[in-house]
Amino acid sequence: MEIIHVSAECYPVAKAGGLGDVVGALPKYQTAMGHTAKVVMPMYRTKFLYQNDWIIDFKGHANLGNWWFSFTVIKEKTNRLGFDLYLVDINGLLDREKVYGYDDDTERFTAFQIAVINWMTHWQHKPDVIHCHDHHTGLIPFMVKYCYDYNKLADVPTVFTIHNAQYQGWMGWNKSSYIPRWDSWKHGLLEWNKTINPLASAVKNAWKVTTVSYSYLDELKYNSNGLEKLFEFEKGKCVGILNGIDADVWDPAVDTYLENHFSKESVTEGKLKNKQLLCERFNLDINKPLFVFIGRLVGEKAADVLPDAIVSSMYSLNNGVNVLILGSGEPQVEWQLSQLAPHYPGNYNVFIGYNEALSHLMYAGADFLLMPSRVEPCGLNQMYAMRYGTVPVVRNTGGLRDTVVDMGDFEGWGIRFNHATAGDISYSIQRAAKLYSDDEVHLNWMRQRMMKIDNSWENATKQYLNVYGELK
Repeated sequence: MEIIHVSAECYPVAKAGGLGDVVGALPKYQTAMGHTAKVVMPMYRTKFLYQNDWIIDFKGHANLGNWWFSFTVIKEKTNRLGFDLYLVDINGLLDREKVYGYDDDTERFTAFQIAVINWMTHWQHKPDVIHCHDHHTGLIPFMVKYCYDYNKLADVPTVFTIHNAQYQGWMGWNKSSYIPRWDSWKHGLLEWNKTINPLASAVKNAWKVTTVSYSYLDELKYNSNGLEKLFEFEKGKCVGILNGIDADVWDPAVDTYLENHFSKESVTEGKLKNKQLLCERFNLDINKPLFVFIGRLVGEKAADVLPDAIVSSMYSLNNGVNVLILGSGEPQVEWQLSQLAPHYPGNYNVFIGYNEALSHLMYAGADFLLMPSRVEPCGLNQMYAMRYGTVPVVRNTGGLRDTVVDMGDFEGWGIRFNHATAGDISYSIQRAAKLYSDDEVHLNWMRQRMMKIDNSWENATKQYLNVYGELK
């Protein structure tokens, strides 16, 4: 099959979250299984763009309402990611460094989608599947069906994957003219709650809808930011497929970001060496259990609860733990976490920002990973942590529920809690600290147990291919 992935992110080209990791891995594994997988994304001005060689594949023109724009599609020459990579450039909209966060994001991603479909109508053939990811590409299933200029693609199956349903790309009806000539009788397939909703439209129009874990599919029926009734109504076309991780990138035995490599047989010694580097760099006590948080400092990740949880844990355990934070997000949360550092010298530190190399070292050197997320459609961090023998301490939600078994259950290797509150987080930290201090044998068994788990993409890739096969 020829599979076209359309996405706003793809690691290592441009990444803001788990979406980028998925789109950077799934096509590679599909290609390895004998299919032709291609990724199409915006041409942001990133290091990857300037460090690689490209050829021009197509030049075209299209309309965004009354604005007539030119676009260029370029292709990476060497197939270095393991699949064909195409970037779409639109001067004035996509020629920026950041992926998101601009006032004209609606215009940026609507024009991007129009350019992608316009380009595909000029092909001499049709792909087998168009696989769209999140709301930034959510108008494509509607456009290929009901935009008159794109009728050539109307019979091409579309699959839509929801990585996070909290963000839906809402557009006012005053922007409906952005969409190329379309059948106005079908306006209900664009709308939800009296506004254009790209994510809702994709759920209505795609041939198949997938979510990135089994539990998240169930959660959407009662927690999807206003779309609960839609997911109940469309449940017949929805399927949950648990994300995988790229086992070539996330492997402590060969990780290029690490000085000290290790396997499950040498996990105790290997983690200790990496922990020592972290403790020296951030002035922490190597003899205490090290808890880390890696991710966006936003309410969705319950980062706003972390300051109180850390203070409570330090008090109840008499400063008997280390905590290291890596992330960025809401300014108030960043400030609160930064303000804690002077109060707990030798026990706490924070790095505000994004640092890929540091994140790998933290997975390798930490004893425990904190993930108190309010919403976690799949979660990849807990799978990375498990691959590196770091015990996940997670809230019982979404993909965290599907991938982590509490140590109190049979052969459990993690710690789960029910509420994103300072009390639940602090209690779980206390459970973890007691395990660290009182039962080293059990802790080492848990590390080796979780490192044996196969969370690679092979299984998920087969499930996606089965979904595609059902649509032919």
